[in-house]
Amino acid sequence: MDISAVRNAIADAARTVTMPAGTAKLTSTGYATDAVTTPQFYVGDYTVTFDQTFRRGQDEVEFTGAVLVSRSDDLSGQRTLDALLSGSGPASLKAAIESARGLPGEYALGGLADDLHVTRVQSYRWYEVSGVQYLGAELTIRVIGDGAAT
Repeated sequence: MDISAVRNAIADAARTVTMPAGTAKLTSTGYATDAVTTPQFYVGDYTVTFDQTFRRGQDEVEFTGAVLVSRSDDLSGQRTLDALLSGSGPASLKAAIESARGLPGEYALGGLADDLHVTRVQSYRWYEVSGVQYLGAELTIRVIGDGAAT
């Protein structure tokens, strides 16, 4: 799997969410940033489990994506974050990212992976980036794909 391409494809998929009325459009990047434009989603850390099948047949990559919202109004920030973290609905990051799975029999992320699945939300808390605090949470995204591809 081409990790950089997969990171960017996940960010592209996340960008398709429909934000709640009165909320700015989601900024979405394949890499962590030191200049946050809220609301923002980015693909951060990842772990790779190599050789899930014989002779580099498949690898499993678990990405940690983060979503950050403004804390200028605690209640509206939490409502926005809750919408982004929901399991379904127009603002759901899970639904937006998983829409890139493709149809049955198709590869995910435009052919970059075999499949992907948003498995977990965690760490709903305050995050500090470049000295500024944001309300946010992490999403775990499991991607499986060709271990021999680069």
